Amino acid sequence: MLLFLADFLAQYYKGFHVFSYLTLRAMLSILTALGIALWFGPWMIERLRTLKYGQAVRTDGPQTHLVKSGTPTMGGVLILAAIGVSTLLWADLRNAYIWIVLGVMVVFGIVGWLDDYLKIVYKDPKGLPAKWKYLGQSIGGLAAAIALYLLAKTPVETTLIFPFFKNLVLPLGIFYIVLTYFVIVGTSNAVNLTDGLDGLAIMPTVMVAGALAIFAYLSGNIKFAEYLHIPYVAGSGELIVICGAMIGAGLGFLWFNAYPAEVFMGDVGALSLGAMLGVIAVIVRQEIVLFIMGGVFVMETVSVILQVGSFKLRNGKRIFKMAPIHHHFEEKGWPETQVVVRFWIISVMLVLLGLMSLKIR
Repeated sequence: MLLFLADFLAQYYKGFHVFSYLTLRAMLSILTALGIALWFGPWMIERLRTLKYGQAVRTDGPQTHLVKSGTPTMGGVLILAAIGVSTLLWADLRNAYIWIVLGVMVVFGIVGWLDDYLKIVYKDPKGLPAKWKYLGQSIGGLAAAIALYLLAKTPVETTLIFPFFKNLVLPLGIFYIVLTYFVIVGTSNAVNLTDGLDGLAIMPTVMVAGALAIFAYLSGNIKFAEYLHIPYVAGSGELIVICGAMIGAGLGFLWFNAYPAEVFMGDVGALSLGAMLGVIAVIVRQEIVLFIMGGVFVMETVSVILQVGSFKLRNGKRIFKMAPIHHHFEEKGWPETQVVVRFWIISVMLVLLGLMSLKIR
């Protein structure tokens, strides 16, 4: 929005051309989203308390979590609002990718909001029935997948790229839609499963968003893309602005979500943030790198799958003391803050490993 204004004013003063630089708008997007989250955070937390939108805690979870019951939830609305406003202010709104990512954010946010609302109203941690939640996610994921497939202008935009290998690629054709769907929905649920401790999910999300911003910037520049042997996707560089908004909003939310949390993001935040990471990774053709950088999310998801599978196939036997795996370490005696910080350290290492794929090919 402000880019249009800057373009107009540049006719009278050339200094406004500075706003055409992606890196500047990305930094402004970070600061704007951060400012919105910090400014409106206390008001939103108080509003959630007034509405009695408190967290319903699982009775079969760690006993130390019972004190969290009643803590305001649905704080993800603050994150999404900060991302949305910042993106609309600083992004080039003529870019179709921006609208696809924002559309995914809204659809998955609505699904998450319904889930949170039902948990609050009925005091039931299960919330929205799984089939309806999955249906909503499927609609959003499939719509984004089809839109991206129709927007693809070159074969590389529908090709699966394998990191660390210069010439190892797999043309997907129509199966690109299937892969995109599973990446978006899978990442959405993976981040949601990770969101179980104060600050656990938001910091890895910020880290991965930052790394994807680098990939987006490089993929959107034909010279950098050719030099690094990564796919050139015209227009993808603009995603650095929305990645910046995710970083700023995430850090602003962490201010209130750090232990002991004053507010939880809820499914409205976790489902939408995960889906956004998934769709951005698909656009810049880095699905496998997302799998690496988001290893904490993958680990949490796999732990649940293994636990459920073991329980059903081995007559009630469990692999972990509790799943997702962050609860397993809590049950082993690790303090909550220790689990969170150690998972953050793992995320840092995995994000760096993903970024290494830019040079090791």
